Amino acid sequence: MGTVFSFDVRGGEPDAVRTALREAVAGLHRVDEVFSTYRDDSQLSRLARGELTVEECDPEVAEVLALGAEAERAGEGWFSLRYQGELDPTGIVKGWATERAARRIAAAGVDGVSVNGGGDVQLLGSPGPQRPWRVGVSDPLRPGGLAAVVSSAGAEELAVATSGTAERGAHIVDPRTGRSAVTDLVAVTVVAPSLTWADCWATAAFARGSREGLAWLESLPDVEALLITAGDEVRCTAGLAARLG
Repeated sequence: MGTVFSFDVRGGEPDAVRTALREAVAGLHRVDEVFSTYRDDSQLSRLARGELTVEECDPEVAEVLALGAEAERAGEGWFSLRYQGELDPTGIVKGWATERAARRIAAAGVDGVSVNGGGDVQLLGSPGPQRPWRVGVSDPLRPGGLAAVVSSAGAEELAVATSGTAERGAHIVDPRTGRSAVTDLVAVTVVAPSLTWADCWATAAFARGSREGLAWLESLPDVEALLITAGDEVRCTAGLAARLG
């Protein structure tokens, strides 16, 4: 998927953890093989060319397309499964794949697991007794600095996803125009239980801009967010403060 994944696993029986890690890594490589838009032989590329039907693809393809369609509806048109008219679910695949890898490892009976996929993180369980997971949010305007630190509360499910221009430039597309989204934002970080949705909502909110994006994120259940504008203005959802520390 053109990025780096890292795993932090706490507790569990060593052999079971090693097996789960191997399966999780193999699953990520398989996702890349199936969904890559850069590989002519991927199932996604063949589906887009009409060489395969959804029913002929791996079941995960139908699953991701269904999730993407739900994201389009919930995102009120600001999230799309298409890029320049072509099928492209990459806006949801990485978050979904990272979350799936974390859940696969958690099922091995570990106390806690953190999977970081290119800076987007899925946290499950706890890193230790009376200890929270803590995730630093990079400051897009001050390289090497942190804009905030998000903390979990006990053994819970928590995801942190950021969309913005600091790392990859203007890569987020406005679905209405098919061109790069022009907004006052440089980064949107979303905190939610599921990385699949946190990643989607960060992208959709970025495309909306700070005012509309913040209002929309406030309307979503179990979602908090931090938005940073090009003018170094920080805007937060009402409940974000309880997640910082």
